[in-house]
Amino acid sequence: METNQNLELFRRLIDRGFNEGKLHELDEIVAPDFVEHQFMGESGPQGIKSLIGQLRTAFPDLHMTIEDSVVSGDKVWARLRCRGTQKGPLMGVPPTGRPIDTTALEVCRFARGKLVEHWGVPDRFAAMSQLGILAGSRGE
Repeated sequence: METNQNLELFRRLIDRGFNEGKLHELDEIVAPDFVEHQFMGESGPQGIKSLIGQLRTAFPDLHMTIEDSVVSGDKVWARLRCRGTQKGPLMGVPPTGRPIDTTALEVCRFARGKLVEHWGVPDRFAAMSQLGILAGSRGE
């Protein structure tokens, strides 16, 4: 039962948080002691809200699709397809107006009915290349 609950929480995180930007709902999904292992910065619910806010500012049409998922014990492993058009600044890069279509591998650990840890491996090189911000990706 708990494994199905964990997968459902992960789906809510992707759909309601990342895809729809409903940050207030993350308090129901993310534990107060949540630890983010992928990005430097704030942990806890506010850290993930900040990350989603930054991504949705850069990519207002951000959409993530869960392509594959596996539940193992207290963890959900997933492969995501991430799409969007950069219409806002991203880590100091002004809007390019270019679309991205990349993948990310995610591992989330759940305890007590909440997300408590996250590790992720987004394909940043593909995204930077598609946005034209890697040397050589703009014809250089």
